[in-house]
Amino acid sequence: MFQTIDVSLLHTCTFNRWSPTIGDPTFWGWITVAAYVACAVLALAVVRRRRGGSARAQVFWILLCAAMAFLAVNKQLDLQSLLTATGRCIAQQQGWYEDRRPFQRNVILALLAFILIVLAASLYHMRRDLRRNGLALLGLIVVAGFVAFRAVGFHHFDEIINLRVRDVRFNVIFELTGLVMITLNALVLLLTKGPRRR
Repeated sequence: MFQTIDVSLLHTCTFNRWSPTIGDPTFWGWITVAAYVACAVLALAVVRRRRGGSARAQVFWILLCAAMAFLAVNKQLDLQSLLTATGRCIAQQQGWYEDRRPFQRNVILALLAFILIVLAASLYHMRRDLRRNGLALLGLIVVAGFVAFRAVGFHHFDEIINLRVRDVRFNVIFELTGLVMITLNALVLLLTKGPRRR
């Protein structure tokens, strides 16, 4: 089943399915990019003003800033589609593309387990700072869950997130919900009067 991969064929197959172009040039696509950039800038402001709380909370906001900056770029380059295309090409090259469903299911379960482990570890390490940073942590989990499911390219999930609420696709609502949570938490920290943590 798992044969040696021909890198040249894999490269050709992958880049026939994906190219580094603007992935979502729509109004909502650019709004989402702007939301990611805003989250990154606000997270950086929280770090610089030392508003997050403990040293662990400061590390959380640094990592959050980096993640939001990466996802702003990813939103338009659509790197999860590159990952999906690469996976499909590997499956075709190795001859198990028709039997990919169990593999997809296992990948989704592994991603969900990873998200739950990260959540549990984050909750434990930030337990003293949850009141100050809990909304941002929840927002990050929502965004990470969205990105994870998109990366897998599971057909049934794609059908759900492409549903529309009025004229807005559910995937936009799902993604922006997490970003709004992060933004609100950062704004509360930055606008609340009180001594800075050193």
